[in-house]
Amino acid sequence: MAEEITYEQLDASASRAPDGEVDLRRISGIPMELSVEIGRTQMTVGETLALRAGSIVTLDRFAGEPVDLLVNGTPIATGEVVIVDDKFGLRVSKILEEGEIEQEDASQKAAQATASDPTAPAGETSPGSAEG
Repeated sequence: MAEEITYEQLDASASRAPDGEVDLRRISGIPMELSVEIGRTQMTVGETLALRAGSIVTLDRFAGEPVDLLVNGTPIATGEVVIVDDKFGLRVSKILEEGEIEQEDASQKAAQATASDPTAPAGETSPGSAEG
């Protein structure tokens, strides 16, 4: 038999700290995937199959341009890549506001839709280059 699950109603006032801020301690242990995206490109299957060690893939960002910090695939901040103890790191320069997050998310979805649409006009895509 299936075990019955009992849900506890969360009192909205109980989730606020004395200073009025939302208290997130109850969910602070939930793991999330953070990733840093330095750029994107589109390639044909043939270009992808032609990639070899030493090939160069050109991305849609300029050197020195801020990169995106994503949480579970959603951009939440931008920053610059740094080196920390021989590892890459990210120095956060801007936390995106809610409207900016929605705008970034919409533009990413549009870019993905364009990438999967073979009828999209050629001028709207950024094809990668494979050199070897």
